[in-house]
Amino acid sequence: MTYWARWVRQPQTVWLRRALFQVHLWSGIGVGLYLVVISVTGSILVFRSELRQTFAPQPIFVEAVGERMDSDGILAAAERAYPDGSVRIFAERDIPTQAVTISVNRDGDVQQMLLDPFTGADLGHAMPRGWRLTTWLLDLHDNLLSGETGRSVNGIGAVLMTVLSVTGIIIWWPGLQNWRRSLLVDFRANWRRLNWSLHSAVGFWTVAFIFIWGFTGIYLCFPEPFMAFVDYVEPFNEETFEDRVGDAVLYWFSRLHFGRFYGMTSKILWAAIGLVPVAMFVTGVLMWWNRVIKPARS
Repeated sequence: MTYWARWVRQPQTVWLRRALFQVHLWSGIGVGLYLVVISVTGSILVFRSELRQTFAPQPIFVEAVGERMDSDGILAAAERAYPDGSVRIFAERDIPTQAVTISVNRDGDVQQMLLDPFTGADLGHAMPRGWRLTTWLLDLHDNLLSGETGRSVNGIGAVLMTVLSVTGIIIWWPGLQNWRRSLLVDFRANWRRLNWSLHSAVGFWTVAFIFIWGFTGIYLCFPEPFMAFVDYVEPFNEETFEDRVGDAVLYWFSRLHFGRFYGMTSKILWAAIGLVPVAMFVTGVLMWWNRVIKPARS
């Protein structure tokens, strides 16, 4: 039997398939929790614009008690209210009774707070809790809360996510006689077989989405190589300033990553399927436990 015939009919006997299975297994175990975090935050941030609008800061008004302080008096009151940070006036509105926004810098952690311009009282955060949580989730998803270093680590995670999708679709092939069975979930099987069929079937039907998120994630973390490639293939014409096909493609990478191309329908679909890596991680860990850990312990 030729190599190709073995791959088509009995892929489990092919060395390359077994090697790719190990790459897929250990890559999934290694970055599984990372993918869970990225998947959950990504599904939430599909609705980032809607969340920002919902939690957008609203004007806060105070009671006019006595005489309103001038800018110097407001700064002095802010220094008393926030003695642990350097302060400056971030926004002072034209409406006298509207609270003043103060920027407070505590060792590089800059926050916007509200101050009563009449009494100098601290009125709390200028940004609502929901707004701050959305911003925190965005920083977690994009930079892993670690700035440029986190963005680079995120790019490596995107590479591994792409590898998982490619190796997954290759090792999914069960052979010519069984491929139809691997498209569906067998709910009548025992729990091990059910777990396997969930991993196999769900992975097959969603692998294109996972590949898109991984590949576009690489671009969002490391845009320079992609832009350099576009410049090489399609140099920018500084005389005509014509739009380039490559720029349009890179623009669509961003839209595809967050499902921003068909209104709320695509966002809901992206958010729902964005949770699939969580299920893939859980079913994958169970398979790993049954195949590797449990036999080793026995």
